[in-house]
Amino acid sequence: MKKVCIIGSGYVGLVSGVCFAELGNKVILVDNDKKKIDMLLKGDIPIYEPGLDKLLKKNKSRIHFTTEIKRGVQESEIIFICVGTPPHDDGSADLSAIEHVATEISRSMTSYRLIVEKSTVPVETGEWIKNTIERNLGKKKIPFDVASNPEFLREGTAIKDLLYPDRVVIGVESARAEKLLTELYKPLKSQIVVTDIKSAELIKHASNSFLAMKISFINSVANVCERVGADVTKVSVGMGMDKRIGKSFLSAGIGFGGFCFPKDLDAFYWISKKVGFDFKLLSATREVNKHQKEMLVKKIEDTLWILKDKTITFLGMAFKPNTDDMRMAPSIDLAEMLIKKHAKIKVYDPVAMDKAKEVLTGVQYCDSAYDALKSSDCAVLITEWDEFGKLDFNKVKRIMNQPVLIDGRNYYNPDKIRKLGFIYKGVGR
Repeated sequence: MKKVCIIGSGYVGLVSGVCFAELGNKVILVDNDKKKIDMLLKGDIPIYEPGLDKLLKKNKSRIHFTTEIKRGVQESEIIFICVGTPPHDDGSADLSAIEHVATEISRSMTSYRLIVEKSTVPVETGEWIKNTIERNLGKKKIPFDVASNPEFLREGTAIKDLLYPDRVVIGVESARAEKLLTELYKPLKSQIVVTDIKSAELIKHASNSFLAMKISFINSVANVCERVGADVTKVSVGMGMDKRIGKSFLSAGIGFGGFCFPKDLDAFYWISKKVGFDFKLLSATREVNKHQKEMLVKKIEDTLWILKDKTITFLGMAFKPNTDDMRMAPSIDLAEMLIKKHAKIKVYDPVAMDKAKEVLTGVQYCDSAYDALKSSDCAVLITEWDEFGKLDFNKVKRIMNQPVLIDGRNYYNPDKIRKLGFIYKGVGR
């Protein structure tokens, strides 16, 4: 059993804390948001992540919640920093929360601690954390190590990703730090990749940027498919069967969203520019993703002709299924682009409605998919929730003004939808 402190109870921190408790460790989770801590003390989960509530309940005796960093630091040996690193306008990461936490840790230390950056941070952040702690320790001779342990959690499958990972990456500078982290992750029986800190930091940004690039590539292929009459879903199957390529992240659609891919892509590009290298593949990936959303709006406009006063229904709002995360969700940009063209937007999402209301105004929020589709001129599938695969399209056709379906995720069978009398348009097919 290890004594672990998690600072930050967002998606990464909360899932990590609960899973470390599941592995038999004593966990103290710290957050400066008292409302969030009060929720957790009651057993309520402030985010939507399948299975997390049950796992928290199962391990409530091993996990404790507090707003006091000092308590977390003094009662733990391994301290994970899981605070937010939101992007600046230029793409660089805001590391002020990292600096603040590092300062508070140094003020609370009384003996050796291993401080682990788990937040996604630019390369060289580990050095800054180390410098910050040393400066604030002053003349106090308290030993410590800094390490990097990037997370690779996907919202919606985060518990599985942590407990059954492809690999665990740890960047360390000492044998002591390596031993502690190796022992912590040993129960997972997963391959542990041990590197220096800078390499570990780069692995996260490079991985997410590559996956984003893969999505933009297949979306570009989809645009070619539409022009020549090919089907991108069949092209991606043929590509994905090549083991050198793999089938993951080869689904064409409206582009990637969420907090990780756009933020990490921009941050990696900013890092590259900072060190004197223009990483043009990254800037092209970003431009393709922006263009993909514009293409979808054009597809709607080409189908309906005049958008002014037309009612358009969004099926789904979250950036992907099985999460309520609306951060950088494509639905936000799409809605704003359509509103500028004076269209009326109705939306429904099985889980993300409350989060959507916090970031998007000027749309009508509905209680069900059928409520959203009633008197609509066009339905746009944004998020491929299972619920939308069970819709009665005969009923949908009866309640819509016009039977138009724009499938932003290539989720439906085009032939079946068209046989029901719908105008169907997918992406690259």
